[in-house]
Amino acid sequence: MSATYAVITGATGGLGRTLAESFWHAGYSLHLVGRDLGALQQLREGLSSRFGQTCMVAHCDLSVPAAVRALGEALSQGDIRVDVLINNAAVQGPIGPVWINDVAGWEVAIQVNLLAPMAICRAVVPKMIAAGGGSIINLSGGGATGSRPNFSAYASAKAALVRFSETLAQEAKPHGVKVNCIAPGAMKTSMMGQVLAAGTALAGTREIDLATQVVADGGSSMARVAELALFLASSASDGITGKLISAVWDDWQQWPQHLSELETSDVYTLRRIAGRDRGFTWGDK
Repeated sequence: MSATYAVITGATGGLGRTLAESFWHAGYSLHLVGRDLGALQQLREGLSSRFGQTCMVAHCDLSVPAAVRALGEALSQGDIRVDVLINNAAVQGPIGPVWINDVAGWEVAIQVNLLAPMAICRAVVPKMIAAGGGSIINLSGGGATGSRPNFSAYASAKAALVRFSETLAQEAKPHGVKVNCIAPGAMKTSMMGQVLAAGTALAGTREIDLATQVVADGGSSMARVAELALFLASSASDGITGKLISAVWDDWQQWPQHLSELETSDVYTLRRIAGRDRGFTWGDK
């Protein structure tokens, strides 16, 4: 039987490491992608094989388009299977009102959080189709479903990533490829440290209060995110595609019992809210 491979970007960050370890212990072979080759090698060396699986690592700075193209070519042309792709890597981008944001920083945020995941998806989907199917999991983030003042680059990229995922899901569904997004919740990561370092003047009181709380109590469970990712990667989630799923608030374990409702509804997707949706008697024809 062929090994089942999961490609995970941002593998050496807090959530990335949790995802890598969880998929490894579930028996997946891994292709780990990150900016720090030494950290990737250290992570690989710390994995104790129990099922005879393999772990490959790839150094790639997703902020460099040429590096992303090279990664895509390697994934599309290589001999390894790509059964699961998890686009986990992300950068915070400029913090503060957009009119004082550094444009170059904005462009990096769009590149890493949107364009790189798109390019990697584009590279692996044909391989998944040829293999009879696969699962793509894109990590959403704060600002994807509502405005997030002072984090315009990050929020814009993540909102676009969710809509891209919904669209790709429809395109790939006839070929047996599932595409979903995970909203992981506020986690204790280096990105929270960046919020605190920015201070109230740039990040805003609400963001500073949230970051302070998350750093103090640990925030959302990374293990819970990994559990959801394993569910979406497995056959247990077949029929679930094009959805934005909260690891914290959604009872996704029950979803397989309601596939027809999920498929025929716009629940758990990005949508415009019209006046009629809120009972207003004006504004709509």
